[in-house]
Amino acid sequence: MKKIMFHICWAVLSVLATSCQDALELAPEDYFGNSNFWQNEAQVSNFMVGLHKQFRDNQFQFLRLGEMRGGTYSNVDRQATSLNELPVIEQRLEETSSGVSSWAGFYGPILQINLFIQKVESIGFLSETRKSYLLGQAYAMRAYYYFHLLRTYGGVPLVLEADVLNGTTDAVLLRKARATEEDVANAVKADVNKAVSLFGTQAAAGDKSQWSPNAARMLKGEVLLWTAKVYGKTADLAEAKTALEAVTGSSLLPVFANVFAYNQKNNNEVIFAVRYKVGEAEMSGVAAYTYSTFNMNGLHYKDSTASAGVGNFLVDPLVLAATNSQQVIQRYAYTFELFQSYNLADTRRNATFYDYYKVNTDVTPFVPTIRNTALVKFLGTIDANKRYFSDDWPVYREADRLLMLAEIINAQGGDPSAYIQAVRDRAFGGKDPMPFVNAGKDANELAIFNERTWEFVHEGKRWYDLRRMKSGSEPLVFKSAAHPYGVLDKATQGYRVLWPIEAAVWTNDPLVTQTPGYSTARPN
Repeated sequence: MKKIMFHICWAVLSVLATSCQDALELAPEDYFGNSNFWQNEAQVSNFMVGLHKQFRDNQFQFLRLGEMRGGTYSNVDRQATSLNELPVIEQRLEETSSGVSSWAGFYGPILQINLFIQKVESIGFLSETRKSYLLGQAYAMRAYYYFHLLRTYGGVPLVLEADVLNGTTDAVLLRKARATEEDVANAVKADVNKAVSLFGTQAAAGDKSQWSPNAARMLKGEVLLWTAKVYGKTADLAEAKTALEAVTGSSLLPVFANVFAYNQKNNNEVIFAVRYKVGEAEMSGVAAYTYSTFNMNGLHYKDSTASAGVGNFLVDPLVLAATNSQQVIQRYAYTFELFQSYNLADTRRNATFYDYYKVNTDVTPFVPTIRNTALVKFLGTIDANKRYFSDDWPVYREADRLLMLAEIINAQGGDPSAYIQAVRDRAFGGKDPMPFVNAGKDANELAIFNERTWEFVHEGKRWYDLRRMKSGSEPLVFKSAAHPYGVLDKATQGYRVLWPIEAAVWTNDPLVTQTPGYSTARPN
């Protein structure tokens, strides 16, 4: 916990408004600025804005934890650029290559949320309506962080109070062992239930870039779906369904690409999204999923047969050279097999990927030597001749709600057709060449999984889907003839569904034990 405590200083919330910053400069402050802060509603609201700014800063971490291990990332270096994250992509996680460090960095935000909850619960100048809404946001956000920790590590230290504020500053006294996986799951449930209760019947704010009643209900549905299917709490299915059905006001957009369009933020399909904006922030790392501009000219064709003619090379088809501050160099790529798995009539295919080819023109017919894709789903916008990767990143949207409902109903033995077909109808513009047919629980589960694969590329869901969804009694994460999507051999790698912690955690927190299955040799 020693490392955790260093993150507790709330002053790192750099997004706080000028009025808040002025207050910080009035006098020397302790960790929390008790004497000069929490004095009016503006300060409290600004602190919540700061918590959401931190949430945005963790977007790539959410993506890393929720998607990179999902089997759709390529480990092939296609454009002579350096590759990061290979231990994660290739399932080679060990104590010495843990993929992420310091519990994914989530305890800093959690401890600041703890402070916010403790302070706001005792504040008297806020109306009960406003206080409940702000606390609902805080409990939902804390539940979301711990839900990621649960799905990543299993049991983790449960820190639910701002202990430094209570006079406990000794790092040794603040150490905590890992709670059980069940205890963490129960804490997540308690937080999300508290959030939903605090929000009550209040309407969501018009801006969907902050936690809201609908976002909390989506989280509750997702959490209970996880506990029902991963931990066998089948009674949670009905409550998950109720939570998702209570989400109001969202609907599928007719055009898939418009869900992510820069000029259509806060659209009807979005329930909750991480906000990016030109002049404010860009999504981390999106450019690294496109192509290296200096390797494109004179090497690649759009057509794998080079039918456009020799020398008619692609230069910069996505206009990436007009960038603001991000270096355009391909570090990550989805497998070409994922691109090929889409039906040619599926509009999600070209709204998600741009395919291009390196072709050997020395032989006839021309032979593609490299098949590649660039991610265009979050391509952003061009403003003043500069490309900004500033599309919003959905945390929850209507398609997710429909497919989670399909999964719940299927698990209950019902017919999920209506929910699946609604997503497919949008994908195919109402002209689905292969409409969904209810074929039984296992076949339906795989069909839902496939829809989620095509629908949610780069939305941080694939790894969690593999762990949660099943064919027969086995999670899809394990390799078998019945579900070749698997990425782990159960007999030899079953323990790897959870991530290891690095040795530095043990050094600072002797009470913490390694994730079962990984090395248990403590550092000297």
